[in-house]
Amino acid sequence: MSPSGRGNGPLLWVGTNPGGGGTETHMITFLEALAGLGVEVHALVHPRGQIAAALRDSAVVLHFGYFHNSADPKGVLPLLRALRHLRPRQLVGSFSKEYWPLALAARARGVPLALFRHMDLRLRASTRWLLARWPLRLFAVSHYLQERLRAQGLPAARVEYCPNPLPLSQFRHDPVARASLRARLGVNDGDVLVGFVGAWHRGKGVFLLADAVDAVHAEDERVHGLWLGGGSHEAELRARLVGKDWQHPLGWQDAVAPWYSAMDILALPSIEPDTFGRVLVEAQAAGLPVLGAAMGGIPEAVGVGRSGRILPPGDFQAWRRAIAEWARDADARHRTGMLGPDFAAQFAAERVAAGFLEQLRWY
Repeated sequence: MSPSGRGNGPLLWVGTNPGGGGTETHMITFLEALAGLGVEVHALVHPRGQIAAALRDSAVVLHFGYFHNSADPKGVLPLLRALRHLRPRQLVGSFSKEYWPLALAARARGVPLALFRHMDLRLRASTRWLLARWPLRLFAVSHYLQERLRAQGLPAARVEYCPNPLPLSQFRHDPVARASLRARLGVNDGDVLVGFVGAWHRGKGVFLLADAVDAVHAEDERVHGLWLGGGSHEAELRARLVGKDWQHPLGWQDAVAPWYSAMDILALPSIEPDTFGRVLVEAQAAGLPVLGAAMGGIPEAVGVGRSGRILPPGDFQAWRRAIAEWARDADARHRTGMLGPDFAAQFAAERVAAGFLEQLRWY
């Protein structure tokens, strides 16, 4: 029986932030996976935002609106119109500024509400009260965040876990892309390319990683660094890397997935907590061995002792040694990387979406 074969009404997901960060990526991936399972999915999104652009040609039916803040009456009107017209079976929200409007509208219309939490930030007192007292379901995208929310005073039973969904079919090893992209960089087949993907700011450990790559390169000239991303410390990082032809700071790329095939190792050396390490799962899906910091939710994104290693955050010598060891041992890199796709399979979007429907008792 298809997921929509029982019960009445579609699923309506609301997320009107215009940006293109991790929460938006989560929502896009989830909606496409739910639609792929046969669920009638509608989304209320910003008309000029990244979510709308990504879903415009998908099976997800788009509605348009925008919440400037939690008390924005102009944002409530499109929501109420969608609820009246669709009579959804389930309402879902992603952004904290929309929690209160969604809760009030869901209660007024008698629609079950599920909310996702992505950021490890202190909740406002009013938001904590809402999440602890009202009849709604709250989902954290990592076990780490689940415990952090409980530590803020939310009842343990109210905070459920639903993992980050990833479109893993996009992240596969591509030998053709590897050869082409490494040639573009001037990196030889026998060189070892250590990659970083994400925000270039101090909390991500980018300066520690840059110094570790430099130190290993001084002993082994085959070792290079590849930097995809950008952020608040971009100018400082680029200044650190200037004049070093073994460091390749490319910035943001329209398509990241092919670049995993060009790398030999992916590193995420954060020195501040991350809710999750999405790029680590993407890299493992592409068959890369990964190094992650023992910080926040990062260990959940690594097949520890199988497809990757967890290292002490901020420990320069530990990171230097780990990179040097893998640089010397191509067989170890290959054996480790081969185990990545099996670990990453638990985060496959269709699998996570099916689990979410079971949690909602959709069937």
